[in-house]
Amino acid sequence: MASTNDLKNGLVLKLDGGQLWSVVEFQHVKPGKGPAFVRTKLKNVLSGKVVDKTFNAGVKVETATIDRRDMQFSYMDGEYFVFMDMDTYDQLMVDRKAVGNAANFLIEGFTASVAQHEGEVLYVELPAAVELTIQHTDPGVQGDRSTGGTKPATLETGYEIGVPLFITTGEKIKVDTRSGDYLGRVNS
Repeated sequence: MASTNDLKNGLVLKLDGGQLWSVVEFQHVKPGKGPAFVRTKLKNVLSGKVVDKTFNAGVKVETATIDRRDMQFSYMDGEYFVFMDMDTYDQLMVDRKAVGNAANFLIEGFTASVAQHEGEVLYVELPAAVELTIQHTDPGVQGDRSTGGTKPATLETGYEIGVPLFITTGEKIKVDTRSGDYLGRVNS
């Protein structure tokens, strides 16, 4: 348990019958008249839904302990992603639902942050940008290179993104894992 006076960004609260909510931002408000209160913006850990919630100052709220560990993605086992804890070498099987959109950018050997609560995997978080190789893209037409157009390209993970016309098959590029956007070439 913690007081609303102890709130800080990233703290995970257990509200509404056990749902986990992460504090995105908070503001202590002391109006000229009436009691002080805390205005918060909370994000549901599982669904990603963001809500505004107001608490009276000093009210007790239940906190949840989230264990975040950097783990290395090893391989796919059916519908499960197998991650290995690099400190203990324990393997953890993670359901596709918990991996979410990170599945589009995961290849063997990548390190991801795996968040767990009471032994249950909540989500898998990748770095903001990853380097991946273009598995296939159609060649750009001569003369099209100076325009700002894009073409579809399939990454080594099988995910398809839009890349500039000058990118060719086999090139290594940087991809934003949050939006799936092309960020640039990787100079080797």
